[in-house]
Amino acid sequence: MANNTALRAFRSVTSAICTSCRRTTHPLRPFSQSAKTTLASPFDRSNEKPEHTLDSLMSTVDQNFRRSGPDHFSNMIPGSSSSALRNLAIKDWDEDDRHKLHIYATKHNTHLTLAKPNHDSLISVSCGNIGFRKAGRGTYDAGYQLAAFVMSRIIDKGLLPQIQKLELVYRGFGPGREAVTKAILGAEGKRIRPLIVKLSDSTRLKFGGVRSKKPRRLG
Repeated sequence: MANNTALRAFRSVTSAICTSCRRTTHPLRPFSQSAKTTLASPFDRSNEKPEHTLDSLMSTVDQNFRRSGPDHFSNMIPGSSSSALRNLAIKDWDEDDRHKLHIYATKHNTHLTLAKPNHDSLISVSCGNIGFRKAGRGTYDAGYQLAAFVMSRIIDKGLLPQIQKLELVYRGFGPGREAVTKAILGAEGKRIRPLIVKLSDSTRLKFGGVRSKKPRRLG
């Protein structure tokens, strides 16, 4: 009797639900819809990823490098054009056609060397070669006379027509540095001066290295 009463009440409630609500109700979802997975056999190697060896990795890098095109440096920096990286392109050095006059001035002596563009020496003299001895070799007057001697020697040996361009390479800060410069700017260097196209300084700069020599103390 009680079961019949409960059944009638359930049917009355079900009939009260409108048809549209019945259509929107979703069917019950099963407990699990995931696909079944089976435990792989330890002897089954069909799903294993291939091992990457060093040769395979290097071949992949080489293929990507070649695929990038002739301008290999354009992909190094994102958003940069090839024109901005034109200085990174591999190119040969320009041939140097300048003769070089090396001026090595120390506090004890002054050395002058005239060299070809291929670094072969043409004239190499110091203050000791023109008659100065001991402490006199490091004076301003010795450097001035040495520069005048070298420039007259260039003219006497007929080397002036060979020199199309001349570069002065300074090294050291002795008295002869300024003396040679004054001689070139003076009457002794009037034929050498128009050929000078470049000035450079190759003075050695010390950073770190071995311990310096103990300074000399007099008295």
